[in-house]
Amino acid sequence: MGKVKNFISGSISKALLYIILDAIYINFSILISIGLWFDGSIPGGSKVAIPDTVWIWYLFMVILAPVICWIVYAAFRFYNNLWEYAAIEDVFKVIIANTIIFICVYFIDSLIISGKQLLILPKRMIFVACVSNIILCVLTRFGGRIVKRVFNYAGHMMSKKAGYKRVMIIGAGNTGNDVIKKIFKNEPRFEDRVPVIVVDDDKEKNNTNINGVRVVYGTKSIPKLAKMYNIDEIIIAISTATNIQLRKIIDYCTKTECVLKKVQPISDISNGVLATQNSIMDINIADLLSRDEINIDVKSISGYLKHKIVLVTGGGGSIGSELCRQISKFSPSKLIIFDVYENSAFEIYNELRENYKETEFIIKIGSIRDNVCLEKLFNDFKPAVVFHAAAHKHVTLMENCPEEAVKNNVFGTMNVAIFADKYNVERFVLLSTDKAVNPTNVMGATKRVTELIIQSMAVKSETKFMAVRFGNVLGSNGSVIPIFKRQIKNGGPVTVTDPEVVRYFMTIPEAARLVLQAGGIGQSGKIFVLDMGDPVKINDLAKNLIRLSGYVPGKDINIIYIGLRPGEKLYEELIMEDEKDELSVTYHDKIFITKPVEIDYTLFKKQLERLNDASYAGSEETYKVLQEILPNFKRR
Repeated sequence: MGKVKNFISGSISKALLYIILDAIYINFSILISIGLWFDGSIPGGSKVAIPDTVWIWYLFMVILAPVICWIVYAAFRFYNNLWEYAAIEDVFKVIIANTIIFICVYFIDSLIISGKQLLILPKRMIFVACVSNIILCVLTRFGGRIVKRVFNYAGHMMSKKAGYKRVMIIGAGNTGNDVIKKIFKNEPRFEDRVPVIVVDDDKEKNNTNINGVRVVYGTKSIPKLAKMYNIDEIIIAISTATNIQLRKIIDYCTKTECVLKKVQPISDISNGVLATQNSIMDINIADLLSRDEINIDVKSISGYLKHKIVLVTGGGGSIGSELCRQISKFSPSKLIIFDVYENSAFEIYNELRENYKETEFIIKIGSIRDNVCLEKLFNDFKPAVVFHAAAHKHVTLMENCPEEAVKNNVFGTMNVAIFADKYNVERFVLLSTDKAVNPTNVMGATKRVTELIIQSMAVKSETKFMAVRFGNVLGSNGSVIPIFKRQIKNGGPVTVTDPEVVRYFMTIPEAARLVLQAGGIGQSGKIFVLDMGDPVKINDLAKNLIRLSGYVPGKDINIIYIGLRPGEKLYEELIMEDEKDELSVTYHDKIFITKPVEIDYTLFKKQLERLNDASYAGSEETYKVLQEILPNFKRR
């Protein structure tokens, strides 16, 4: 309450000050016009002493002009305006208001004062008074900001020790203009900066100015310009840029030693939270890898999810939780979050319950290795759609515990698939991995076996069984990015396995959307392969992440190479050799279908029985049976 009173008191005091100053200024403006006119400075002046009648006329104006001024300014709400946030439009309002004031003065003078023959004065003198008052009003409202801007800019130009960051702004549009104004106003998150140059790819804007800041053509010249103008920070201010355009610009920016930021427009919503209008944020490593947003066929997805009971195994994991978010947008009647780890499941449950009111959300804690638990789950809820995301995914750990990878990934998946068939689930979607292609590690081998299980189930079941194969997911549990960030935060070094190692990457939301889309295609027994774009060198990823953190690779933060770990290979593949000739397209340009590899299902069933026994016999026996099932499994 005290703060409110202080605010109101402060606002009234400021308005009262403006009222007093406006009265002084309008009278001072009239005195200026009288003085200029009668000392002959204006053409047509008389160059004689000011007559007494002029002072009589002025006595009328001492009271009359301020009253008119107060009325007009009040009508324009000048006395409750926040002038520290005023823009060029407010200058135009000042001009219009003063024009109205002195038109009123002119007619009053003509009808009352001069009309009574008290004095006949040149009417152009009133125009001089109007211009003078406009200048004084603008200086009163804007003068402090102008002086502050000049001193800020001049102080920084004289010495970088002034503490300001020299900023290059990418984009000479409305967003770039807004950023410059916020910097000059020293607004929160924009303080302690000075805009030095603007870069834009519009040739027509070359050598123009935005708020006094020069615009230069060509984002390709960013590295050269950053060095030439001694830039400390680059702010990307292009709200309409596509992800591909943004990636190219960031590529140029990472060739500098500047801290890199981008503007987050008000329309950008992340995790359901509306962003602050045109605030600046750090560039995320995902921006370097992102493609244009994937368009999904909402109708096909909605058709198999809306008002249905959906089960997500591993629903609390990084990918499973994002699947839950995306599924919730299509209004299933129930969404069952099934996970062995209660904390992460509870977090996504609370988030979804707050944001989606039409769907009933249910948490069930249990393991896919527990048949009793799964039987009760399917019997109680009878889900129509199952997304199977639960799995052990860490490559190196699974090399040390192959039998556990088999128990969980292979037979856990088999358990869920068997109950999906038994309880007449409509669709079963398995989340697979590119590591299942020509596997060199246990994790990839177990996922390849699960693909074969899904294909074998599809042969005999009314349920549509399918698998979706994709690469590394940025930000998922076990991803390399959090490791790099932690190492950078600790001052390095950043550890990379091999300078030539490459991987396919996809963001979590992107992967989740394509998984849902693949489920909508609904061809049983098929493996859907997602278009992952171009592979990325992990070494380049590490260097860019160091640069985005404001450091120079090899100078501030070192990179060391530790060699490939057990089970890792230099590059991943999305398609096996015998799948390439039979790869077919779908109606979605980012999803492809591989032809199922022909297998002897009778033999496969016996091999699975042996694999189950081997998983309890030890690591070497587990490896041996996996290699019998998958002749292309070559341990590294």
